Amino acid sequence: MADVNRGGRPLSPHLQVYRMQWTMLLSITHRITGAGMMVGAVLVVWWLVAAATGPDYFAFVDGLMTSWIGTLVMIGSAWALFYHLANGLRHLAWDLGLGFDLPTAQATGYAAVAASVALTLLLILLA
Repeated sequence: MADVNRGGRPLSPHLQVYRMQWTMLLSITHRITGAGMMVGAVLVVWWLVAAATGPDYFAFVDGLMTSWIGTLVMIGSAWALFYHLANGLRHLAWDLGLGFDLPTAQATGYAAVAASVALTLLLILLA
């Protein structure tokens, strides 16, 4: 069997080795929002199923969804959706070979965060 330790060195770099950078934080956030959007999707499906089930159950679920905690979760889900969309467009530009230099990557990262906050606020104002 092969010696996997190879002189006591780590097999791969760990987070302790790297200093947190803006692009690293955005990448982690992109992954978290991608998974976190499932929470919002499940809640919307639950709300729709409750609407199809009957008025009493719908009133219960609608009461939860329109409570302060439900509203907060939906606002967070909307932000996650808008952030994932804006950062996904950034990744699409990277797939085209654009914006790999560090100043552009950082600027587009700030733009993605700003766009997600602006779109979330716009949704709140329009709702």
